[in-house]
Amino acid sequence: MTRPLPLSDIRVLDFSTLLPGPVCSLLLAEAGAEVIKVEKPIGGDDMRSYSPKSDVDSGNFVILNRGKKSLALDLKQQESINVIYDLVKTCDVVIEQFRPGVMDRLQLGFESLTKINPRLIYCSITGYGQTGPMAHVAAHDLNYLAQAGLLSLVGDKTNSPNLPPALIADIAGGAYPAFMNILLALRQRDLTNEAIHLDVAMSENLFTFMYWGISNRDLLNKSPGYSDDLVTGGSPRYQIYPTKDQRFIAAAPLEDKFWTLFCELIALPIEFRSANAPTELATQKVAEIFKSQDSSYWVKLFEGKDVCCNLVLNLEEAMTNHHFLSRNIFNQFVQDNQQKMTALPLPISQTLRNSTPNVAYPRLGSNNSEFLNK
Repeated sequence: MTRPLPLSDIRVLDFSTLLPGPVCSLLLAEAGAEVIKVEKPIGGDDMRSYSPKSDVDSGNFVILNRGKKSLALDLKQQESINVIYDLVKTCDVVIEQFRPGVMDRLQLGFESLTKINPRLIYCSITGYGQTGPMAHVAAHDLNYLAQAGLLSLVGDKTNSPNLPPALIADIAGGAYPAFMNILLALRQRDLTNEAIHLDVAMSENLFTFMYWGISNRDLLNKSPGYSDDLVTGGSPRYQIYPTKDQRFIAAAPLEDKFWTLFCELIALPIEFRSANAPTELATQKVAEIFKSQDSSYWVKLFEGKDVCCNLVLNLEEAMTNHHFLSRNIFNQFVQDNQQKMTALPLPISQTLRNSTPNVAYPRLGSNNSEFLNK
């Protein structure tokens, strides 16, 4: 007997675009929910136009919208609003990420839709939340990181903040909290039978990542700065070291048992091993040692040793790494006509996620006939 997916009885109406909302609704879809993506008739979600293209649409759009449906509607037309009203009667969740007040002006706000469906879970994802003096400020991921103080914690040698390689606020501050809160709200609805409006603010959800900075601020009475703490470059025990062949080793022998073995393996002089050794000098000495050998030497030296050190891989190396391949996290695909793209790995247990190997993504308006011809 095939076990049903956990959200197989849930219907989601998704008005979001680009990244935070679509990742959230992708998580819901992969857990079995029916996700109906509402898009503007001309062009659809802006992510469809991004490069590189996979056939008609952006490859980014393809992997972010696997298994969803597309309903193309002009929300400035009352006929389209009426279609939404009809759909909402059978929906469990609405996701939107407009600025506060936009959905109200479209007659699609929480108050309007819960009059139609008093058990609706309504999730609003914004940068700064539904209230407060910055609620209507335009911003992107980098701005949220800056506003929350996270960007100030790791700098380069000139004490300038580093540009992050990932959209942390959009996914970790927006999509994941939204998904989590939707699941909690659905459970609470089981108990109360009432509608809930979820206010997910990406910027404030970043403070969770700075638990150590907050404790330092409160106990030491000073805000942490660039590269002056254990995990932000203020210790030789947590650094990225270049090698002779211009590769990099990620070294994180934080605990004493790891550090002791690490020091022995790289033959670090005794005077640099103590916790009392000047941090900058110790870091420079370790860097000098790593620079003396190619990366292959260090990989072989550390192999099988408990020192928390490994080579910095590029994406191709990571996606073909024997460990990740053994976990089968790249064994599912998004079908786009004759082309297949790797399905996005998601933090959902394989036993709770759609196991179908190939799943299509929706072309713009491809499901209009399903919802309009009734």
